[in-house]
Amino acid sequence: MRIGLYGGTFDPIHFGHLRAAENAREELGLDLVAFVPAAVPPHRGAPVSAASDRLAMVRIATTPYAAFEAWDHELRREGPSYTIETVEALVAAHAADAFVLVVGADTWPEIPTWREPERLLALVEVGVVDRPGYAPPPLTPPFAGAMAGSSGSTPRKRGRSTTSVRSGRTRSA
Repeated sequence: MRIGLYGGTFDPIHFGHLRAAENAREELGLDLVAFVPAAVPPHRGAPVSAASDRLAMVRIATTPYAAFEAWDHELRREGPSYTIETVEALVAAHAADAFVLVVGADTWPEIPTWREPERLLALVEVGVVDRPGYAPPPLTPPFAGAMAGSSGSTPRKRGRSTTSVRSGRTRSA
């Protein structure tokens, strides 16, 4: 199964999140989009709503969509919600599945500030969803200089469509 991981605070979840997830599902050939609310986001302030309320909102919003699910993986862990830890756990638990990290155009340039971004991008493909008000970012890793000489491949671009979703992959050989 090809699973898109769509994380965020979802405080609250809204139609833009659902549209972006559906665009990613269609353009990237995803069988499932897992909405993964962050418990303690390390790059922004604490959410206003309680984690249980945000999970409930995501469950209610995604129920009408057969290919959407609300996952509570980050809410069950203590401490900050680091994407690398979530991805490692999911890859280990679902070895037969392929994961695509779905991020917005505003988030893609921030990935170098995340915990262990090179290792993260070695584990998953990344689908970049364009957002209104943000210029489409290049699909090369935003920390390409740090990866010079590494065995990672250059992210590849999937056909651009009206959904404005692009995909890139960096993987170690």
